[in-house]
Amino acid sequence: MGLFRSEELLGIAAETLEFILSASEQTHPNEYMGFLRAESASKLDLDRDGRVITDILVIPGTESGPTSASVKEMMRPNDINSVGSVHSHPNGVLRPSDADLKTFTSGRVHIIIGAPYGRTDWQAFDNQGEPTDLEVIDVALPDDDFFQLTQQGLEDEHLEHPREQSEETDEKRGGLFSWFR
Repeated sequence: MGLFRSEELLGIAAETLEFILSASEQTHPNEYMGFLRAESASKLDLDRDGRVITDILVIPGTESGPTSASVKEMMRPNDINSVGSVHSHPNGVLRPSDADLKTFTSGRVHIIIGAPYGRTDWQAFDNQGEPTDLEVIDVALPDDDFFQLTQQGLEDEHLEHPREQSEETDEKRGGLFSWFR
Protein backbone atom coordinates (compact mmCIF):
# COMPACT_ATOMS: atom_id res chain seq x y z
CA MET A 1 0.00 0.00 0.00
CA GLY A 2 1.32 3.46 -0.95
CA LEU A 3 1.74 6.49 1.22
CA PHE A 4 -1.20 8.34 -0.33
CA ARG A 5 -4.85 7.35 -0.30
CA SER A 6 -6.18 5.66 -3.39
CA GLU A 7 -9.89 6.15 -2.69
CA GLU A 8 -12.02 7.12 -5.66
CA LEU A 9 -12.38 10.85 -6.23
CA LEU A 10 -16.14 11.38 -6.39
CA GLY A 11 -16.18 15.03 -7.39
CA ILE A 12 -15.99 18.60 -6.15
CA ALA A 13 -18.27 20.28 -3.63
CA ALA A 14 -20.50 22.89 -5.32
CA GLU A 15 -19.50 25.50 -2.73
CA THR A 16 -15.81 24.85 -3.45
CA LEU A 17 -16.34 25.25 -7.20
CA GLU A 18 -18.19 28.52 -6.57
CA PHE A 19 -15.25 29.74 -4.49
CA ILE A 20 -12.80 28.88 -7.29
CA LEU A 21 -14.91 30.65 -9.92
CA SER A 22 -15.21 33.74 -7.74
CA ALA A 23 -11.50 33.82 -6.84
CA SER A 24 -10.56 33.41 -10.51
CA GLU A 25 -12.83 36.29 -11.48
CA GLN A 26 -11.44 38.50 -8.72
CA THR A 27 -7.87 37.74 -9.80
CA HIS A 28 -8.60 38.56 -13.47
CA PRO A 29 -6.73 39.63 -15.61
CA ASN A 30 -4.08 37.58 -13.79
CA GLU A 31 -4.19 33.84 -13.37
CA TYR A 32 -5.44 32.30 -10.13
CA MET A 33 -3.69 29.21 -8.75
CA GLY A 34 -4.24 26.86 -5.85
CA PHE A 35 -4.09 23.24 -4.79
CA LEU A 36 -7.06 20.93 -4.34
CA ARG A 37 -7.68 19.05 -1.10
CA ALA A 38 -10.29 16.36 -0.53
CA GLU A 39 -12.13 14.90 2.43
CA SER A 40 -13.68 11.51 2.90
CA ALA A 41 -17.30 11.37 1.75
CA SER A 42 -18.24 9.90 5.11
CA LYS A 43 -17.09 13.11 6.86
CA LEU A 44 -19.53 14.98 4.61
CA ASP A 45 -22.42 12.67 5.54
CA LEU A 46 -22.50 11.12 2.05
CA ASP A 47 -23.51 7.50 1.83
CA ARG A 48 -20.78 6.73 -0.71
CA ASP A 49 -17.19 5.54 -0.54
CA GLY A 50 -14.58 7.94 -1.85
CA ARG A 51 -13.42 11.52 -1.47
CA VAL A 52 -14.78 14.94 -2.41
CA ILE A 53 -12.75 18.07 -3.19
CA THR A 54 -13.64 20.50 -0.42
CA ASP A 55 -10.74 22.92 -0.02
CA ILE A 56 -8.41 25.11 -1.99
CA LEU A 57 -4.98 25.78 -0.57
CA VAL A 58 -3.43 29.01 -1.85
CA ILE A 59 0.31 29.08 -1.30
CA PRO A 60 1.91 32.27 0.05
CA GLY A 61 4.30 33.74 -2.46
CA THR A 62 2.37 32.53 -5.51
CA GLU A 63 3.28 34.73 -8.45
CA SER A 64 0.75 35.34 -11.18
CA GLY A 65 0.33 37.38 -14.32
CA PRO A 66 -1.98 37.38 -17.34
CA THR A 67 -0.35 34.29 -18.89
CA SER A 68 1.03 32.26 -15.99
CA ALA A 69 1.00 31.51 -12.28
CA SER A 70 3.67 29.72 -10.33
CA VAL A 71 4.56 28.62 -6.84
CA LYS A 72 7.88 27.75 -5.31
CA GLU A 73 8.17 23.95 -5.51
CA MET A 74 9.26 23.67 -1.89
CA MET A 75 5.93 25.25 -0.88
CA ARG A 76 3.81 22.66 -2.72
CA PRO A 77 1.68 20.65 -0.26
CA ASN A 78 2.56 17.02 0.26
CA ASP A 79 -0.18 15.55 2.38
CA ILE A 80 -2.71 12.79 2.12
CA ASN A 81 -5.54 15.24 1.40
CA SER A 82 -3.84 16.83 -1.63
CA VAL A 83 -5.40 15.62 -4.88
CA GLY A 84 -4.31 18.10 -7.57
CA SER A 85 -4.28 21.70 -8.68
CA VAL A 86 -6.49 24.46 -10.02
CA HIS A 87 -5.65 27.53 -12.04
CA SER A 88 -7.41 29.98 -14.30
CA HIS A 89 -6.91 30.96 -17.90
CA PRO A 90 -7.94 34.62 -18.24
CA ASN A 91 -8.07 34.13 -22.03
CA GLY A 92 -10.89 31.60 -21.55
CA VAL A 93 -9.11 28.65 -23.21
CA LEU A 94 -10.01 25.42 -21.40
CA ARG A 95 -7.03 23.38 -22.56
CA PRO A 96 -3.74 22.85 -20.71
CA SER A 97 -0.65 24.50 -22.14
CA ASP A 98 2.70 22.69 -22.32
CA ALA A 99 3.70 24.54 -19.12
CA ASP A 100 0.48 23.36 -17.45
CA LEU A 101 1.22 19.74 -18.33
CA LYS A 102 4.56 20.00 -16.52
CA THR A 103 2.70 20.92 -13.32
CA PHE A 104 0.15 18.10 -13.69
CA THR A 105 2.59 15.48 -12.38
CA SER A 106 1.42 15.71 -8.76
CA GLY A 107 -2.15 14.78 -7.92
CA ARG A 108 -5.00 13.04 -9.74
CA VAL A 109 -7.04 15.91 -11.10
CA HIS A 110 -6.26 19.39 -12.37
CA ILE A 111 -8.90 22.02 -13.02
CA ILE A 112 -8.67 24.91 -15.45
CA ILE A 113 -11.12 27.78 -15.00
CA GLY A 114 -11.70 30.08 -17.98
CA ALA A 115 -13.02 33.61 -18.35
CA PRO A 116 -15.81 34.70 -18.02
CA TYR A 117 -15.83 32.38 -14.96
CA GLY A 118 -19.40 31.16 -15.17
CA ARG A 119 -20.72 27.90 -13.74
CA THR A 120 -19.75 25.98 -16.92
CA ASP A 121 -16.44 27.74 -17.64
CA TRP A 122 -14.16 25.01 -16.31
CA GLN A 123 -12.73 21.62 -17.21
CA ALA A 124 -11.01 18.89 -15.18
CA PHE A 125 -8.00 17.02 -16.56
CA ASP A 126 -6.01 13.95 -15.58
CA ASN A 127 -2.20 13.86 -15.20
CA GLN A 128 -1.70 13.48 -18.96
CA GLY A 129 -3.84 16.53 -19.72
CA GLU A 130 -6.81 14.51 -20.97
CA PRO A 131 -10.27 15.87 -20.10
CA THR A 132 -11.96 13.95 -17.32
CA ASP A 133 -15.39 14.15 -15.75
CA LEU A 134 -15.68 15.62 -12.27
CA GLU A 135 -19.11 15.62 -10.68
CA VAL A 136 -20.26 18.75 -8.87
CA ILE A 137 -21.72 17.53 -5.58
CA ASP A 138 -24.16 19.62 -3.59
CA VAL A 139 -23.00 18.83 -0.08
CA ALA A 140 -22.86 20.88 3.10
CA LEU A 141 -19.26 21.58 4.01
CA PRO A 142 -18.42 21.37 7.70
CA ASP A 143 -17.87 24.68 9.44
CA ASP A 144 -14.22 25.20 10.18
CA ASP A 145 -13.86 26.59 13.70
CA PHE A 146 -10.18 27.39 13.20
CA PHE A 147 -10.79 31.10 12.54
CA GLN A 148 -13.80 31.48 14.84
CA LEU A 149 -11.88 33.23 17.61
CA THR A 150 -14.20 35.62 19.47
CA GLN A 151 -13.98 37.64 22.67
CA GLN A 152 -16.67 35.42 24.22
CA GLY A 153 -14.71 32.32 23.27
CA LEU A 154 -11.59 33.74 24.90
CA GLU A 155 -13.52 34.61 28.06
CA ASP A 156 -15.08 31.14 28.17
CA GLU A 157 -11.64 29.57 27.73
CA HIS A 158 -10.30 31.72 30.57
CA LEU A 159 -13.14 30.57 32.87
CA GLU A 160 -12.53 26.92 32.02
CA HIS A 161 -8.76 27.22 32.55
CA PRO A 162 -8.13 30.01 35.08
CA ARG A 163 -4.55 30.98 35.76
CA GLU A 164 -3.10 31.42 39.20
CA GLN A 165 -2.11 35.03 38.53
CA SER A 166 -4.48 37.96 38.37
CA GLU A 167 -5.58 39.71 35.17
CA GLU A 168 -3.86 42.85 36.43
CA THR A 169 -0.55 41.03 36.64
CA ASP A 170 -1.18 39.50 33.21
CA GLU A 171 -1.89 42.92 31.69
CA LYS A 172 1.24 44.42 33.21
CA ARG A 173 3.29 41.56 31.77
CA GLY A 174 1.68 41.95 28.34
CA GLY A 175 0.20 38.44 28.26
CA LEU A 176 -0.69 36.78 24.97
CA PHE A 177 -4.27 38.09 24.85
CA SER A 178 -3.81 41.31 26.84
CA TRP A 179 -4.30 43.40 23.71
CA PHE A 180 -7.90 42.06 23.47
CA ARG A 181 -8.89 43.88 26.66
